[in-house]
Amino acid sequence: MSAPTPRGVTYAEAGVDTEAGDKAVELMKDAVRATHGPQVLGGVGGFAGLYDASALVRYRRPLLATSTDGVGTKVAIAQALDVHDTIGFDLVGMVVDDIVVVGATPLFMTDYIACGRVVPERIADIVRGIAAACEVAGTALVGGETAEHPGLLGPDEYDVAGAATGVVEADQLLGPDRVREGDVLVALGSSGLHSNGYSLVRKVVERTGLSLHSHVSDLGCSLGEALLAPTRVYAADCLELVARAAGGVHAFSHVTGGGLAANVARVLPAGVVADIDRTSWVLPPIFSLVQAWGDVPWSDLERTLNLGVGMVAVVSPDAVDGVIAHAIELDVPAWTLGSVRAVDPVRDAPGSLDLVTGTKGVHAGAVLMSGAYRVG
Repeated sequence: MSAPTPRGVTYAEAGVDTEAGDKAVELMKDAVRATHGPQVLGGVGGFAGLYDASALVRYRRPLLATSTDGVGTKVAIAQALDVHDTIGFDLVGMVVDDIVVVGATPLFMTDYIACGRVVPERIADIVRGIAAACEVAGTALVGGETAEHPGLLGPDEYDVAGAATGVVEADQLLGPDRVREGDVLVALGSSGLHSNGYSLVRKVVERTGLSLHSHVSDLGCSLGEALLAPTRVYAADCLELVARAAGGVHAFSHVTGGGLAANVARVLPAGVVADIDRTSWVLPPIFSLVQAWGDVPWSDLERTLNLGVGMVAVVSPDAVDGVIAHAIELDVPAWTLGSVRAVDPVRDAPGSLDLVTGTKGVHAGAVLMSGAYRVG
């Protein structure tokens, strides 16, 4: 008697459910379409997203700006809480707000989700969040990809990444070339931790033994809610500030990995220093709690978290009041953070822990931090 022929292995048995992927697309497609204007062609589901670039003929010298990023280990908080409809704001903010730094208008974005198992409702929640954030940023979500990686990621694990493209007129490009001595730094407040430093934050939380569901009176909410607070998306507001200031905004700095000083230094020309006064704002409670719970050195905290400042505008002195007033009209907290001056060989001698320069390998300016943080 011959041995039975073994049954062939199917793709589903290998851990990939293509039908679940199709269902996820059905659940998310209306949210994605809501970001589409007449410039987007072909709808949802094509091999490539199509964007009509004919409007660029109005530009004298259009420069395309592009950025790509992910959310990092903040996704672990979303997974632990089983809340997935806000992480999209973190992704979009990390990507489009790097583009707006040079004054570019973000045109379109794509996303990539890698997961251990496609749960249609979860994937749809993630993409709905991305689409909602794209609407806030004024950019189209023209495509994406969801990849199932069984055996590489756990069934409930996922990671997200995205890329965006924008455009700016060459003679309106913002950056170090426009910054001058006497310019003023205007802080635009963050909505919380945003999307950087979560490896440190999660380690500190682990040390406390607190549950993500624990209510923290200083925060006015659960610990998990505070940690998952979505990143503020600045792109549309920054472009409004540029338009209203009529040349008064010279540069932006997106405060992400590396912290406030390191990121401001990147947008300053060599030969100048920005003085930043730590007493000019009160730290939001989440930052002082992380420091206290983990006994984190302030220098380390400063190099890791945004400490309440998510974006910095470098503006001419006569534009400061207008920029701050208009930011507040847009419901973005804003205040004077510091100012730009020429390098002082004595005051700015290398070796001070408060002097930050040479970040990200960029030959640029420096930032000198002074004062002690005010803890709320």
